[in-house]
Amino acid sequence: MSPSSSIDLRVNLFDLEFRNPIIAASGTFGYGIEFADILSLDMLGGIVTKGLSRVPMPGNLSPRMVETAAGMLNAIGLQNVGVEAFVKEKLPALRQATKTNIIANVFGFAADDYVAVIERLNAADGITAYELNVSCPNTRHGGMVFGTDPHLLEEVVVRVRRATERPLIVKLSPNVTSIAQMARVAEEAGANALSVANTFVGMAIDAETRRPRLQNVTGGLSGPAIKPLALRLVMESSRAVRIPIIGIGGITNAADVIEFLLAGATAVQVGTASYADPRATENIVKDLRSWCLRHRVMRPSDLTGGLLEPPKT
Repeated sequence: MSPSSSIDLRVNLFDLEFRNPIIAASGTFGYGIEFADILSLDMLGGIVTKGLSRVPMPGNLSPRMVETAAGMLNAIGLQNVGVEAFVKEKLPALRQATKTNIIANVFGFAADDYVAVIERLNAADGITAYELNVSCPNTRHGGMVFGTDPHLLEEVVVRVRRATERPLIVKLSPNVTSIAQMARVAEEAGANALSVANTFVGMAIDAETRRPRLQNVTGGLSGPAIKPLALRLVMESSRAVRIPIIGIGGITNAADVIEFLLAGATAVQVGTASYADPRATENIVKDLRSWCLRHRVMRPSDLTGGLLEPPKT
């Protein structure tokens, strides 16, 4: 037996085993099947699909992506084929290509939309869990988003919890005063785990034209630039709830993964890194095994929440 084979990368989320803590993040990995010829999907702990809506959506007008210092802004506008096409076309192909955990990301503009998508997915085989994107404008409440209003967040999670027995992950918005408060609301409403967190609202301006670089004016900031912010959010969330945290934000290598585990995450999602390197998720899995071997860490899951206090002077 080689030394590397003694490293146990498995993690447990809502009583289900993931072969490792590396999950491909929603919106950066297509529907998963697009990467089947690029990397070994079975090497990943899981795949989160593009956000799925009740009906197909074309997304925003271009330009809708722009590079920033150590990251990028996107305003894709939740473009997707809709839940019906996903169930009939994308999911069967993905299930044939991999046995890893498939997490369906779901969004809507009202609680009824979320429930309708979930009810359609309930009838489909091969889905491990759902991830609720609660950072969408709620058109019935003056443009507010579910993820920034405790009452709206509670409503949508409770409604979805009643609609399914599958594990429910709530992807929190970072654009709030207290992430701990929103984490507790989601947990009490029935979430089995939390993804922390979605992108930060930002914008970019072209100094020459004096116009916004995005047609939508603002977009979601992601990539290494947000990692320090995301680590803080993960730490605060993990200390506020008892359910697992899936950390998201600027992860590009094994050391980043370890930092998120120490902050309190049980698993992580890799997003923007896949744009720079389509094989980033697979490479991070390999890098994590090597890191553990070098540091004599047999089970990286043992590091979750293991952040030490600063040394006393």
